[in-house]
Amino acid sequence: MTFIMEKSFSPHVHCDILHPPCRLTFKSSNRIMSPLVHRIYIATLTTIVVLTAAFLFIKGWSYYSMPIEERFYHPDHEQFKPSGIYGHGLGIIGTLLILIGVFGYQAKKKYRALARLGRLKYWLEFHIFLCSLGPVMILFHTAFKFGGLVSISFWSMIAVVASGVIGRFIYIQIPRSIEGRALSLQEVQAMKGNLEDVLQNTYRLDENSRQTILQSVTVQTQANNAGSWLGQYFQDKKTIGTVRQVLWQNQLSRPDIQHVTKLVKHEITLNHRISRLQLMQQLFKYWHVAHLPFALVMLVIMVIHVAITMAMGYHWIF
Repeated sequence: MTFIMEKSFSPHVHCDILHPPCRLTFKSSNRIMSPLVHRIYIATLTTIVVLTAAFLFIKGWSYYSMPIEERFYHPDHEQFKPSGIYGHGLGIIGTLLILIGVFGYQAKKKYRALARLGRLKYWLEFHIFLCSLGPVMILFHTAFKFGGLVSISFWSMIAVVASGVIGRFIYIQIPRSIEGRALSLQEVQAMKGNLEDVLQNTYRLDENSRQTILQSVTVQTQANNAGSWLGQYFQDKKTIGTVRQVLWQNQLSRPDIQHVTKLVKHEITLNHRISRLQLMQQLFKYWHVAHLPFALVMLVIMVIHVAITMAMGYHWIF
């Protein structure tokens, strides 16, 4: 099912339940990454963060593993210490990455002039990348030595990163258009197709088989409202197993079984999202209240730290 909406958000709907998942899209000049390209994009960003952390850890292991009071005698102390050319450089680069990530994403959301420079979803993912890579570099800039005013900024940064992970989880639980706009309950409900018609008219299932599949999906929705998310996961597995068993009994081909199973999974996913949409929207509002103060504290103390460093005459390669 595909929805195409104009920028005024008045929908022009084209629906095909046989080809899920359903999406709301918008006519726009911005190109959309294919699923494969998007997976490669995310995998590349993740790999860069992991490899950077591994490289910095391996390169400085002999120094960082020493007791703080003995590091002065390490042959590379002048490079790896926070004010050294290597440690200081990590601090500068990490700070720049965070600033670009934070203010770039905010500018994208605020200024219409940037509307055509990629989709907000991709900017958010790049924001997460920069604000993950930056703290990794700053962690090694500190040489794992925390204290004084800077420690407040550091732990605020850790809180921002941790809350960002939580916020990302909540964000993806809220159905959105391909432009990144949160969908209303009515729009999500409109994405549901008539599964019963497909089972009857396309696959010619008998009444008992159709009702068994439909009741499995209905029971799944009711369980979601009362049970835990872990319970939902196992209920999903049980439901899909029941559906496959019914389809085998009706002697459907393997491709047809896979296709119907995909339809049922899509229906279950939408039921999940509909049942917890309001909760996720409320949590996302509360998350902003918690995330923003930590980010502001981190940025303010970071500016103070940089100003004091420059006032005391510390410099890097320039």
